[in-house]
Amino acid sequence: MNYAFNRKREGLVFGGAKDLNASFKDLSAVCDAIRYRSVRSAIAMLDTFVEGSMPVLYSKHNKYMGSRHELGGRKGRYPIKCARIVKGVLANAMANAESKGEDPDSMYVVHASANKTMILPRTASKGALWLGHSMGRRSVRRTDLEFSRVEVALGYGEEEGLSAKMKAAIAATKKGERVVQVKEKEKSKAKPKAVAEEKAKVKA
Repeated sequence: MNYAFNRKREGLVFGGAKDLNASFKDLSAVCDAIRYRSVRSAIAMLDTFVEGSMPVLYSKHNKYMGSRHELGGRKGRYPIKCARIVKGVLANAMANAESKGEDPDSMYVVHASANKTMILPRTASKGALWLGHSMGRRSVRRTDLEFSRVEVALGYGEEEGLSAKMKAAIAATKKGERVVQVKEKEKSKAKPKAVAEEKAKVKA
């Protein structure tokens, strides 16, 4: 499979799928949501999308789309089918990383994109045909069948082929994850102390 990633690919692990009967606009929104995240965080986010408990933010292709309070009033939708597809592609990339001796749990989604591959014109069924007003000619309603492709690349965020912007985004993700881990450790340490204090109060 030929990938659209046009930078140096040394050190990166790819996974992809093509000829998908899915909207490339929805797939692009899901890819935007997981880009530059760690693999663990991306899987957790895709699980929430598949369950339908969290909407996907649409920064483009969002005309006439409703706003979601979960996204702070920004526009979003629930593309469950596309979330399943992207999750499968991510699992494929993780399997490729394991086969190359890499640790996918410590890698990041360096690249994620979706593109339209081809459009097949379809003729409507007999019941959808209707007579035109011009000389009695029969007009035909046509609906197009669109196919898409998805590709995901995993890396550690320090590869030479990445741009400065990409490295900065991944570095910010790493920093945010470290802060979250420190807070979780502090909470875990504070819980035993709180329990001990409550027991002491009960005994008194």
